Amino acid sequence: MKVLIATDKPFAKIAVDGIRNEVEEAGFELALLEKYTQKQELLDAVVDADAIIIRSDIIDAEVIAAAKNLKIVVRAGAGYDNVDLEAAKAAGVCVMNTPGQNANAVAELVFGLLIYAVRNFFNGTSGTELTGKKLGIHAYGNVGKNVARIAKAFGMEVLAYDPFCREEVILADGVKPTCSVKTLYQQSDIISVHIPANKETKQSINAELLALLPKGAIMVNTARKEVIHDADLVKYMEANPTFKYMTDILPDNHAEMLEKFPNNYFTTPKKMGAQTSEANVNAGIAAAKQIVDFIVNGNEQFKVN
Repeated sequence: MKVLIATDKPFAKIAVDGIRNEVEEAGFELALLEKYTQKQELLDAVVDADAIIIRSDIIDAEVIAAAKNLKIVVRAGAGYDNVDLEAAKAAGVCVMNTPGQNANAVAELVFGLLIYAVRNFFNGTSGTELTGKKLGIHAYGNVGKNVARIAKAFGMEVLAYDPFCREEVILADGVKPTCSVKTLYQQSDIISVHIPANKETKQSINAELLALLPKGAIMVNTARKEVIHDADLVKYMEANPTFKYMTDILPDNHAEMLEKFPNNYFTTPKKMGAQTSEANVNAGIAAAKQIVDFIVNGNEQFKVN
């Protein structure tokens, strides 16, 4: 049984060592494909792989077709829109993610971006404080829960909207559930976005929602760039010069945003949410454990297709 780690952005050595321990203790072979630059390298590497661990690497129909022995793909992280779920399902390949392993890392980044925003990008001018502000969490999953925990420590009032999370779960965390996403945007000084990118959510943060925000609002997006309607965001920021947009996903219209809103827009050069040594290790080892458990015991707990 061959497990392939295919990562153009490699795991830390400690994570690879941990993955190797899990895989080899189960009697499986581990193969590495790191820092590859051509898709053909990936296609060649998957030919005899029974399982694949990836990060942001693209597993499309062509890759799945090339991997004749493939049984499972695990995305070491929460998002899995880089995997063609339909092609995998058609080929009988199980796809999993590792929910929760990166959650604290992403949540801490939210507050790094927020402090940078409320202190006016540390430009020497007087800023504001987070204490007493209303933080709206758009999707209350593993990351959202961690954001709420940290926000309460800052003395913030926390609201959340998630149609897939029961109100009693949100209330149990000392967070106020809202009846609709529109209400969340109307009542929040700050919005932290954690929705996945799918058919229902792509470009869903649009002019209609943005218009509901109060003056001087801040939006932090550590989810996916596709959920933002770029043209609507630009128009909104042009009309609302006190609004700030902070993200760790480089938008497609980055050059335009930077030129028009140098004091109200910030992005990291690459996705940074899970870029901590702890998250790197946690997600990688969780992926290896899930593969072993799936192959040995048939456990499909984290299957997403």
